[in-house]
Amino acid sequence: MLESRYEIGEIDILYGDEVQISEEGYVPYGWQFSDEDVCIESAKGGHVNCFGLLSRRNEFIYQTTQDTITSDFIVEQLDNLSFEISKPTVVVLDNAKVHRAKKVQEMRRYWADRNLFIFFLPPYSPHLNIIERLWKELKARWMTPKDYSNKEQLLFSANMICNAIGKSLFVNFNSFKLSII
Repeated sequence: MLESRYEIGEIDILYGDEVQISEEGYVPYGWQFSDEDVCIESAKGGHVNCFGLLSRRNEFIYQTTQDTITSDFIVEQLDNLSFEISKPTVVVLDNAKVHRAKKVQEMRRYWADRNLFIFFLPPYSPHLNIIERLWKELKARWMTPKDYSNKEQLLFSANMICNAIGKSLFVNFNSFKLSII
């Protein structure tokens, strides 16, 4: 129902979540010959946290921090959004503790007055949140091994990539539909 209303332009839908990009790098799998030594330089300790909101049109709103993402951080981002929207907007979130926190729940009625609504996905359903695909692209394709070389480079690269999403970096979501039965 939400997707149908989005497709005819009645509402906007933004898919939200956070990700941590660590100096330890991202290696989902690897392959090498038995006599070959392969290594990727990485560091330990540094990381960047990013909270993002993504539309199917690759419109991307984000905020990065080196601090832990808390419910206060989520409330601040959603509150800022509530003052910027021009039509009813639904933010799709998973059931993370920071999304379901009391502070977030308390703000929902104020946001609703500003036409911002929160829709929680069923538990254990990351496949329904299109931003998960974006995080995979960011870590697996758009970040390069040199981006993990130090904390400053990591922060710089993460922000540059996030800023390019919807401008020069895109993810095709046409085959990805939110369908909850």
